[in-house]
This record gives sequence, structure tokens and C-alpha cells, in this order.
Amino acid sequence: MDLNELRQRLILANLNLSGIEILNPRELRVSVPREKLTRFADYLQDAVHARPELIVAEDTRLEGGGFTLRYIFELERAAEFVVASVNVPAEDPAFPSLATRWYLASRFEREIHDLFGLVPTGHPDLRRLPLHQFWPADYHPMLKDATVRQDFYDDGEPYPFRRVEGEGLYEITVGPVHAGIIEPGHFRFSVEGETIINLESRMYFVHKGIEKLFESATLDRGLKLAERISGDSSVAHAMAFCQAVEALAGVIIPPRAAYLRVVLLELERLYNHLADVGAICTDTGFAVANVHTLRLREDLLRLNARLVGHRLLRESLVPGGVTRDFSTEQIADARGSIARIIADFDQVVDIATSNGLVLDRLHGTGRLSRQTAREMQVVGVPARASGIDEDARRDHPFAAYAALPLCVVVHTEGDVWARLMVRVEEAREAARLIASALGSLPSGSLAVPLDALLEGKGAFGLVEGWRGPIWHWVVAGKNNALRRVKIKDPSFANWPALNYAILKNIVPDFPLVNKSFNLSYAGNDL
Repeated sequence: MDLNELRQRLILANLNLSGIEILNPRELRVSVPREKLTRFADYLQDAVHARPELIVAEDTRLEGGGFTLRYIFELERAAEFVVASVNVPAEDPAFPSLATRWYLASRFEREIHDLFGLVPTGHPDLRRLPLHQFWPADYHPMLKDATVRQDFYDDGEPYPFRRVEGEGLYEITVGPVHAGIIEPGHFRFSVEGETIINLESRMYFVHKGIEKLFESATLDRGLKLAERISGDSSVAHAMAFCQAVEALAGVIIPPRAAYLRVVLLELERLYNHLADVGAICTDTGFAVANVHTLRLREDLLRLNARLVGHRLLRESLVPGGVTRDFSTEQIADARGSIARIIADFDQVVDIATSNGLVLDRLHGTGRLSRQTAREMQVVGVPARASGIDEDARRDHPFAAYAALPLCVVVHTEGDVWARLMVRVEEAREAARLIASALGSLPSGSLAVPLDALLEGKGAFGLVEGWRGPIWHWVVAGKNNALRRVKIKDPSFANWPALNYAILKNIVPDFPLVNKSFNLSYAGNDL
């Protein structure tokens, strides 16, 4: 997409736009009048097949304005983005809803309604999302002037789940408390016999206020928070945060740091995918595969510790580059260890996929159609398993991915088998990328210093984590502190799709289908 051409088309579209500028080769920014938002969104959808992948609310009343909404539109099959800003007056805190145009927009708008008190007019379903019923109705914790409240009270009124009624139908409720140590989530099944005809999920039982914790934090504190948003995605979240800060500072990281970031991100992808393959096999009753993949995962975690001093690869990134370099001996250790682990992993996969009982449980189970995945803006592994050929490493290259050949794995079946095989092939591709990056590692420095960030300026970082794309929108405050950080984990987009993938399956298949998605509670319940 030629952004100059798009800029001219927007100018001629009679939308009363202002501040239209091309910020960099991939990003066009524009200010949109509130009353023109739906026309603007429809124009982008029709003209360039754009869709909003991130919607951010900012309380800018203390800066002399009202509220500011940011809409980051991703253009289909293009590397460019459109970032639209909409001002919402404090005296009239409402804005036009895009919920009937994009499902993901409906979830962002419910979140904004809960946390900021802004009203998306025309929204078809404003049931609470991140804040449960015991939060005071007039309490919106992301407002700058929000104070600590004590009047939290659960009156026992049940959440208004949608009920499916009829002869022979009944409900099964699961959670929010589960066996083991997983975090809480509630799943309400409507079934006929054993066949599931409806599932409604409810999350946010451990809403932690992560985005509020970012406010006024230093860059160092912000990085530590980013690494802990979802522990199994420490590198991906930290990298998205660093990318946003680097965009604010206008810096490009050194080539050696870019290659090392690829290695770190692919190590994270590798140890998670291996574990997931074994866990999926366990839910078919084939536990031997899980035993071996957990052994291999442990080998990778120990390799991580030898490389950077932390099993989950924390404290290895910093805005401007990386903090750890690899010696010749460490590079040899990494290449040899990963080659051995992948060879072992291939044998485990061969054994598992040669077992008829495993195959019977995987094929056709938990099917998510490409159309449903596209309409719900599903991302990452479930999207690629349903035939959607998208991967930010290729489509929006970062770190050193543009210099490395990348094969994006896509399957079309949309079932548990497809999601398993995407993981298997992405694990192999991760090992190849690590070897390629280490084999062509350029010399040079590990990081560049950052100048003072411009107060009030915002930018985003986008990283393809092992679950899918992770977004961080960062707004700078005074003295390089953080004013606003908005996070989108892929689980935020993908949890609702699980409700559709399980339809027409039997209840005992739910653990298997759920594991094939393997979504994060922590990444969702921010």
C-alpha cells in the first residue's frame, strides 16, 4: 500500500479529517472527528480492507483535553497501519460504537466502558467485561482521578449469561475454580445429551490492574512489568514494550542486537510449542508423549539459563537493544543442544502421530472454520490452523526477521490436529531460525542509548509471540516516565473463538480442544 496515495484518498473523502501525516514508512496518522468515526472506519474497510486490531482509551483531561481514543487499523495483506485519533469531550463521554462492524471492536469497547466510563453508543451488548459485579457501578479505575475505593460488594446477583432453553437441554458449569494451579475462568455449557450446543466463557476473575501499574512507572520498571504480564511470553511482551519505546525515541537497535532478539524470541516459541504438543497428546490419553516433551522443555529451559542467566529469558532485553551477548562457546552449546532436542522431538512426534487412538481424537475435533476465525479476528496458532496466512514476523518484520528466510506454517482443517501440526512445524522452523541467526550473527554493539522521550507522544510495538501477535501502545510522560501503556495479548482475541470451536463436540472433548488453543488467563485478565 502506498501511504501517499492513501493520504490523498483520505483528503478527498470529505471526512473533515485533520493532522494527516505519514509518520514513518509503515504508519499513517490522522485525527478523526467523533461524529465521522463510523464513516471513516467504513471507508477504510471498503477502500483498503482495514480492520481495527487495537483500540486504546487515554484520559487526557489533565492535559487540557477530554479523552482520546486511538484506533490502530491493520491493512489486509499490507505492511502498513493507519492510526486514528478521536477526541471525546469530558462533558459528553460517548463515542460511536464499531461493535456491529468488527467483533473485536465490541470487546475493546466493553473494556473501555468498564475502565473509563465512556459510552459506546449503539453497542449491542454492554455487559461488564473486565470488572465483575462487585465493582461499584460508578467506579472506573483507569481514570486519572480515580481514588482507592472500599465499597466492593457482591450482592449475589448472577451474571446475565445467555440461556439456551428447550426440552432435553441442560447446563454444565465449570469453574471458575479448577483443579491444579491454573488461573480461574468460568465455562457454562448448554448440552443436549453429551453434545455441546452452546458455550459461554467468562474471564477476569483475577483482573490485576496491570495497565494502571504502568502509569508513572520508569522505563526500567515498565520493562519488568512487561516481562511479567504472562510468564510464558516474557520475551515477546518485553520486546513489544521495547519496540514501542524505541519508536518513541526514534532509535534503531544495532544489527547484532536485532539478531539476538530473534534467537531469544524463537527460544521462547520453541520451549512452549514442545510443551503444548505433549500436553495435547496427554488429553488424548497418550501421556508418554507429554513425559518426553516435558523432558525436552526442561533441557531448553536449562539452555536458556546457561545463555542469559534466567530459565524464562527475563532481563535479556532493554529499550535500545539487548543486555546479554553470546560467547563462541555459548553459540556452539545452543546450536548443538537445539539440534539434539529437535531430533528427539521429531521421534516423539512420529510415535504420537502413528498411534491410531491419538489420530482418532485429533482429526475433526474442535473445528474452527476459516470464516468464523476471520470474522472473530482470531490470531496466531488457531488462525494459521484455520487457513489464515498471517504472521507478524513476515508481514510486519521486526528485529532481524526481514533478513532471515521464514516459512509461515498454515493448515486449513481448523481442528485439533491442525493446531497440533502448526505447533510441530513452527517448533522445527524456530530451531532453523535460531541456527540461521546464530550462524550469521553480525559483530557490533548490543544497545544504543535513548534520548529523552517527547512527553505525550505515543507509539506501538508489535511482536509475533508464540501464541500470536502481541501489541503494546506506550505514551510517554514527564522525565521519561510512562503515561499510558495498553496491552493486547493474543488471548484477548482468541478466548471467544473457543466457544465456537467446541460446538457440536461432546463434553469430554473440551479439555482437548481447550488445550489445543492453550490461551493465557494472565495475558487476558490484565
